[in-house]
Amino acid sequence: MDKYRNTVEFEVYGKEALFADPVTRVGGEKSSYHIPTYEALKGIMESVYWKPTFMWIIDAVRVMKPIQTETKSVRPLSYNGGNELAYYTYLKEVSYQVRAHFEWNYNHPELEGDRNENKHHNIAMRMAKRGGRRDVFLGTRECQAFVKACTFGEGPSYYDDMPGEVSYGFMYHGITYADEAVLPEEKGKMTVNFWRPVMKKGGFIEFIRPEDCTEKRFIREMSVKKFGKDNFSGLKEFTEEGVGV
Repeated sequence: MDKYRNTVEFEVYGKEALFADPVTRVGGEKSSYHIPTYEALKGIMESVYWKPTFMWIIDAVRVMKPIQTETKSVRPLSYNGGNELAYYTYLKEVSYQVRAHFEWNYNHPELEGDRNENKHHNIAMRMAKRGGRRDVFLGTRECQAFVKACTFGEGPSYYDDMPGEVSYGFMYHGITYADEAVLPEEKGKMTVNFWRPVMKKGGFIEFIRPEDCTEKRFIREMSVKKFGKDNFSGLKEFTEEGVGV
């Protein structure tokens, strides 16, 4: 497993998690995948620290605690008004080690002056130690989570003695938005990616990159947001003074 020089490693944990399988939403119910999705972990990393100058790439996750589920009855809001009765299946008592790194987002050439790798890496490391800049959730807002810095791969996992591997079959990977599209055919589009994850001994799951997912679905056309002095607080500093924030 490659380790990049701007790698950030942290542990995220909480009492509940809901990485909803889209198939279970048709009838108003929600049931969690047994493992976190790439998109959910990317959202957590962006809550720790993010700027449009770069994009986070999730390299791997390690499942630390036994996979357990718990079903609860809830009363979500109905599209037609009022409430409905539904059953949500959550993961309970979860903990994951995450390894990620960032890469420059070349869809935003207007932010070229903010491409300072050491600055962003140092800030990301500090934010991981402090628990992140924004509130962290495990898949959905009612599943509050906490972040702390760690060394990926250290410490015992429930799956250290697991024989063989566990394949999770066809699974949602994440969404590629137009402003993070890398492949020419995905430029100007919203794309949903799918893959087939495998958990290895020790609870390790290595992610493939979004552009490497072979099964995709194009959702709709979308434009790339452009950043300027009116909607990006750091732009004025690195354009006028040569430094970023």
